[in-house]
This record gives sequence, structure tokens and C-alpha cells, in this order.
Amino acid sequence: MSNNKIVLILLLFCGFTFAQKKPFTIEDLYKVKSVGSPAISNDASKLLFTVTSYDLPNSKSNTDIYISNVNGSNKRQLTNDKSADFSPIWAKDDSGVYFVSYRNGSAQLYYLPLSGGEVTQITDFEMGISSPKISPDGSKFIFIAQIFPELGVDQEKTKNLLDALNDGPVQAHLADSLFVRHWTEYSDGQYSHVVLFDLGNESYKDLTPGYYNSPTFSAGGSDDYNFSPDSKQVVFSSKRVSDPESSTNSDVWIVNVDGSNLQNLTEENKAYDGFGKFSPDGKYVAYRTQLIPVYESDKWRLIIHNLKTGEKKILTEEIDNHVNGFEWASDSKTIFFNIDEKGYNPLLKINIDNQKITRVLEGKSLHGFTLAPNDEFIIYKFSFTHKPAELASLNLKSGITSEVTNCNKKFSDEVDVRPSEQIWVKSSNGKMIQVFLVKPHNFDPNKKYPFVINIHGGPQMQWRDSFRGDWQIYPGAGYVLAYPNPHGSTGFGKEFTKDISTGWDGNVYKDVMSVMDSLQNLSYVDKDRMGAMGWSYGGYFMNLLQAKGNRFKCLASMMGIYDLEQFYLDTEELWFPDYDLGGDPWQQKELYEKQSPSNYVKNFKTPTLVITGERDYRVTYLQSLRYFTALQKKGVDSRLIIFDND
Repeated sequence: MSNNKIVLILLLFCGFTFAQKKPFTIEDLYKVKSVGSPAISNDASKLLFTVTSYDLPNSKSNTDIYISNVNGSNKRQLTNDKSADFSPIWAKDDSGVYFVSYRNGSAQLYYLPLSGGEVTQITDFEMGISSPKISPDGSKFIFIAQIFPELGVDQEKTKNLLDALNDGPVQAHLADSLFVRHWTEYSDGQYSHVVLFDLGNESYKDLTPGYYNSPTFSAGGSDDYNFSPDSKQVVFSSKRVSDPESSTNSDVWIVNVDGSNLQNLTEENKAYDGFGKFSPDGKYVAYRTQLIPVYESDKWRLIIHNLKTGEKKILTEEIDNHVNGFEWASDSKTIFFNIDEKGYNPLLKINIDNQKITRVLEGKSLHGFTLAPNDEFIIYKFSFTHKPAELASLNLKSGITSEVTNCNKKFSDEVDVRPSEQIWVKSSNGKMIQVFLVKPHNFDPNKKYPFVINIHGGPQMQWRDSFRGDWQIYPGAGYVLAYPNPHGSTGFGKEFTKDISTGWDGNVYKDVMSVMDSLQNLSYVDKDRMGAMGWSYGGYFMNLLQAKGNRFKCLASMMGIYDLEQFYLDTEELWFPDYDLGGDPWQQKELYEKQSPSNYVKNFKTPTLVITGERDYRVTYLQSLRYFTALQKKGVDSRLIIFDND
């Protein structure tokens, strides 16, 4: 029997499973469930996690908490409220679950006994709470809250002030120094502080008073604070400098839970230190460090501080890529950590005495991991281009991995979620550039398809073999999609990453052009229908493509930088252009002029979709508005979309 007949019989037997799958659409993106926040019980037998579902027609989403055995069996839903329930935490005797919810309007801590009974509200903090953590002895919590330093944790005074601000006839933002606004919000005199809540007497204490953010600001929030194993101290990060808008000098601090004996462990380092965690025996604090001041994309290293001797030791200098999350093992001698590496996030471990590094898990795009209290297994969150994120376990003795959740199985059985393949392209500068390629739904190698290339933002980050909605929508609509990791990307060594600084139009541009030269010659790519897209730095790159030629049929510039000098004056985190553009525009006038798309308006020809949001304070919407004005005045086919609340 011929091979073709065998294939036909198999397809008939399987019911044309593959052919029946529908192409991925924008509507399908909102059917994907988000899984996260794994929390392993103290006896290492049970697992808590969250599942978020989306309702596109009503523009809503909801998050609920689930419980299962650690192998994923006996899964059941614990919470089912119209308000989001998230950040699950085990009680110390595993008899119940603490979690955060908006059930009464603001984010507060709640408790649910597993033996049965009603949910009980635990906190009633006027400003709301985020990222709570329970002390090892189970008697206290720490959480993050926005604080008016003059009022501290005085709930009545805070409420009165908020009422006065909200009811006043004039709405305004006042400032006497920079950091007027950050990311998507104005500060308005508020700072994030670490607050201690005593379960016994139900009292609050501000552990980080003053006009500083503690922990150090991180987009999307931060949980950069932890209890000591004896529950008597808290380690946290904070940037306490006179010019926070121009500095990356965050430090690791320790304070007693009564607020006394504040210590700075990293005063000598003027670059970033943070993410401190005590060793289980209390002898060390491990944290992540950078060594180059102002450079936010310097290589992240893992370092330990001996609390008795003050000695510091960098553990991962031989690794030429970023260290991401890490966890202490119970022996206080082993630390597990993951890194960026060539589009993936391998998991490694290191012995702090001899600094021997062992690779534990390869070939995964990790979104965090949790070590079991008995050190026998790890629960990790992962995804691939063709697979929405799920939870899995790794047995540390056998090395066997197994999926714990499969919340998107039904979806993936019905919708064609396309995989990516890797190719490597030699750039004109001699470097091999990694490219992920996704072929369209019902791909036929004998046909030609339109093509889209997606350039990442950052610019210092890496595209990974991980699930993203736009990497499915375009192939679902019949496009070939490529996403490369050119110079500036992480995961390929610190020099490869650093190359883009002061060279936004340099090797990175050569890399992308080399990728295009290669991909346009693929037999199934229609080189007369090639488009490009990108956001943030990727949006800048779209504007650079506009300035440098007319290679693409169309461009999509999202939150892109158009005028570099105006960008410097508009943005809030000035340390970024101070390093990445070599200084301010008056110091680096020639470099700014050479790399600014606004100086090449005469070359603009390519039709462009421009997308931005009014609340993006990193790259303000005025950049996109200026760009759109230039396109329109030049008569270039263009459309502008500005989102009001993004």
C-alpha cells in the first residue's frame, strides 16, 4: 500500500481532526484561559492555582481559585464570585486558604476554611492591598499598599483625605520634582510601602515609612519583599536616592517587624540590587544584582550576602545571560534559578559552596516556578507558541515532567493554534540571528502567502517560543509570521544585548534586513506583500523603516518613538535614554538627530497604522500624534488609533 493511501486511511479513521480545526481569530483569543499563581501546600500534597476567563462581548474577565492534588487530579473550583479572587496562600496548617478579592469594592485579604464555612474578610485597609505574604509562624502578613507618608496607616485620616480629594472642585496634579507620573499613573503624593498586618490584634504597621517606594517600582506591581525564617525580619528593595527618575540605584534592605534596625545591605553598589530572599537557615540573603549604574538591562547576576560576616559572593558570573526568578532549597546550600537563553528559559541549580551549576530543565519558556517544601518537585508555568500557558511538575529525583493543568485542551482541540519553527539567519555583520517562524492555517507549501515580521520592544528582551495572541491571529488570517531576536535581545550574551545601546539604527537594523533578505526568498512567501509591526522600541523600529526606505507594503507602529529629543523630555524614566541614547539630547545632539525618524520625513511613503494610548507615560501618545501628522501632511495613507484609558 502506498504512503498516500496510508495517510488517507489515518485521516479518515481520526475523523479529519486536523482539517476540522478552525483558524485562530481575535474572538478566539478571549476564549483562552489564563492559569497562574501556583501555591503548594505545606505538606506538599495539594496545589492552589488561579484560572482567569474572559468575556469579550461584555468586556469583562474574572479570576477564580482552584485546588487539586499536586499531580493535577481531583481538581475543583474553590471560589466562584463575580469579583476577582486571586493570590491564594495556604494557612500554615493547610486548613484553609487566604486570598485577595474585590468583593467589597477594594482589594482586601479574605479567608476560606477548607472544612466548610463562609468566606471571612480579614483586612479592611483603606487604600487596598496587593501581593500579601504570610509569615513562617503564620501570625502575620506583609502586603503592599499605597500610602500618604504624612498619614502612614491612619485609616480614618486617609479616608478623610481621599474624600476631600475626590469631592474637591478642582482636579489637578502637583509636583515639585520629577517622577510627576510613572508608567500609567500620577503619583499624587502616594508611595508604595510594605505594611505589616498582625492577625492577633488586627493592627497595621508601616515597615517602610518615608517618601520612597518600597519595594522599588516595577511595572505591573512588585512582590519584592520577604519574611525571615524566624518571622522577625523583612527584606525588601527600595530606591532611596535624590534623583529616582535618573537612577537605577535600588538597594536591598532589612528591617525588624517592629520597624526597628533598618539596614542597607548593598549601599556600596550604585546599580540595581533587589529581589532578596533569606536562606531557610537565616544565614544568607540571596538577591539579584547589576553592576553598571543607570543601565537597566545590565546582566542580572545571582549573589549571596552572609548576614554574619557581611561577605558577598556573586554565584553566576560564568553565565552570560540574565538570571530571572530563583528559590532556595531547604538545605540552604542549593538555589534553583532560571535564565534567558536563545528564546527559552532553562532551569538550573547551583551549590553556593563550590558554585557548581547543574542544568535541571531545558527547552521550556517558563513564566515562573515554585519549589515544593520537601524539595522533591517543582511546579512551573510554561507555554509554547502553539500552547497557551499551563502548569506542570518536575520530579527533581527522576527528572520526569508531567502536566498538572490542561485548562485549554478543549480550546486547542477545536482551534488551530500554530507552532513555530526556528531558523537561523546570518546577518551582514557575521552574527547568526534566531528567527521564529509561524506558518498559516491550512498551510500549503505550493502557495504564496503574505508575510508579517514582528520586532520586539524593550529593546533589551527576547522573543520566546511562547504563546502570544498576535502570533496566532495573523497565521489564522492566512499570513506567514516571523519574530526575530536581533542585536539588543537578551539570551545571547551580555555583549549582544549591550550592542544596541547608542546604536538603535545599527547592527539591529542590519540584522532585520538580513532576516528579510533570507525570508523573502522562501518559496511560500509573497515578497510583494510583506508588512512589519512592532510596539515601543518595535514601534520606533517601524518608524525607522519608514525613514530608511520603502521595503514594506505597510507598517503598524504601536506606541512608537518618533522624535527622540521630544521623547527624552516626555518620558519619566530618564535613566533609560541617559544610558541607551548616551545622554540627553544636548549632550548627544548628533546621535539624536541621526537616529530620530522625525528627521527623515522627506522619505515617508509607506502606508501605516499608528496605535497608541493616552495613559502610556513611557512613550507618550504625542509621539504617535506627531508621527501621524507628518504622514498625513505628506499624503501617506495612514490611520491613527488612540485608546482613552490605556
